[in-house]
Amino acid sequence: MEFAELETSINRLNSVFEENTAKAINKNITSRNWLIGFYIINYEQSGNDRASYGEKTLQKLSERLNKKSLSYRNLKLYRQFFKEFPMLEKPIFDYVLNEFRNEEKLLPNDSKLLTVNNGEIRQTVSAQFNFVENDLQIAPEKLFTQLSFSHFVLIMGVENPLARVFYELETIKGVWSVRELKRQISTNYFERSAISQNPKKLSTAVHSTAEKMDISELVKTPYVYEFLGLKDREIVEEADLEEALINHLEDFMLELGNGFCFEARQKRILVDDDYYFCDLVFYHRILKCHVLIDLKARKIKYDDIAQMNMYLSYYKHNIMQKDDNLPVGILMCTQAGKELVQYATEGIDENLFIQKYKLNLPSEEKLTLWLKDEIKRENKGN
Repeated sequence: MEFAELETSINRLNSVFEENTAKAINKNITSRNWLIGFYIINYEQSGNDRASYGEKTLQKLSERLNKKSLSYRNLKLYRQFFKEFPMLEKPIFDYVLNEFRNEEKLLPNDSKLLTVNNGEIRQTVSAQFNFVENDLQIAPEKLFTQLSFSHFVLIMGVENPLARVFYELETIKGVWSVRELKRQISTNYFERSAISQNPKKLSTAVHSTAEKMDISELVKTPYVYEFLGLKDREIVEEADLEEALINHLEDFMLELGNGFCFEARQKRILVDDDYYFCDLVFYHRILKCHVLIDLKARKIKYDDIAQMNMYLSYYKHNIMQKDDNLPVGILMCTQAGKELVQYATEGIDENLFIQKYKLNLPSEEKLTLWLKDEIKRENKGN
């Protein structure tokens, strides 16, 4: 064996095992969440003491389980997942029986129990979809193996049954990332395809620019973080300029001193049923306020400003304490060597507060200089 062959062999070995591990993680998450939904539904239908808990079953259960991945919101989501994807029964049962054959009580003792208890749910789903399952349903095995739980969550947000199947099919065909599926749903790809004079041409155009799912995409989701008990920042990869800049920006802000206390990275903000992520969150002990930072490795867009204002409003109504000052946002963007740093101080009417913020926060010039230096360093690969 020559050195080049050794390198090739190890690379291939590593790639295969990485891919297999990522797929196994996602199959485990999908199976666990679906089965949790099953057990909840089964308890609600036939639990001996179910009357004692009633509508508070999920709340009490989440308090007793006391795990981030088993929060009230997640338990409610798993229950919905089971109800809306009953067709996953066979692939999930087969997978669990094969992978965990020595584990007891993961599945009901009687495999028919699921079909019986789920009969009413099956009829409801069929009526809701109003089409013949065999004609307009992707093979359950393909859904289970090709879609992650994060894909399923997005698809559950689509009300039109036909649109659901459409997005399932397009995601599988294009090997779409979760982010790509979310983008296509938000831009009404299904509706655009329905009214297009040439749907095939539209499909070709969409898939030619679509973001593909890769190994890191499979595991870098909130559900995987919660499932593995990891914090977001423990498995963040410096895969692109934006990530690298954020990594160094955190250190830069802390090195400034002046009262900055690190609080969160990729802070998840739940609005309605959607997750949003703020790159960095600090608490400033002198200003007594939260400082939210978002960095985009591109030209600033209106949506970026609106999103930052949403973050500030969220913190104002949900996080801010009585003796806190209003939160402040710093939005940093770059493209073609031009930098823009904007303080988003929406809602701060008193000039005194604005001046106080500007006195204690790094200046626009200082942030701009830092950003220029970082981009040069990253471009040189240092």
